[in-house]
Amino acid sequence: MSNHPLAPPGFATAPGVPFPGGDGPNGSLPHDHTQAILETTKRVAALLKASGQPFALAGSVAAFAHGVPAGFQHDTDFCVRPEDADAVIKALEDGGIAMRRAPEDWLVKGRAGGEEIDLIFELARRPVNTALLDRAEVRPVDSVWMPVLAPTDLMDARLTALCEHYCDFGDLLPMARMLREQIDWDRLNRAHRAAPLPDAFLYLLERLQITDPWEATP
Repeated sequence: MSNHPLAPPGFATAPGVPFPGGDGPNGSLPHDHTQAILETTKRVAALLKASGQPFALAGSVAAFAHGVPAGFQHDTDFCVRPEDADAVIKALEDGGIAMRRAPEDWLVKGRAGGEEIDLIFELARRPVNTALLDRAEVRPVDSVWMPVLAPTDLMDARLTALCEHYCDFGDLLPMARMLREQIDWDRLNRAHRAAPLPDAFLYLLERLQITDPWEATP
């Protein structure tokens, strides 16, 4: 990793700037929160595509791109490789997006038009790598095409995040229902059955007949 002031582990705060191309007054984003996040997502994706650096959309907006009904929280997430941090951050700064430090050492935050942006360097407790990005599928997000994390990788990340302090199955169930035929459940069973909370969710899916019963094989 080189010494860009925003690259992990050291960060610096950049000044805020207006969001270029926004639909609201003076370049601001629409008041509708869902559409505002989509506009921010499209702007970031356009800058990343122009930079030539590999990336993939992640999080709830990625699930939306695969067909899950919009249920955005408060940001849009993009996976990038740690070694590309300098180039990616510079591309977004040059495009008018303010970047700033985050307490976590595995992401960098940005803000545009009042919406938060997360650049994620680690997913499912593993560094973002070329293999993960190569599995991404190019899909339209509100008319803009961009690489989107594969459904299995999205669910893998969500299962890995389950812990005693965060164990909400409420938004995982719709995702599992909508994407069940696109997800490699055998891979997720092998990866997560030893952990109690992911195992509980995977068992719940079986009881609800969303997935077939799984039997471990040697």
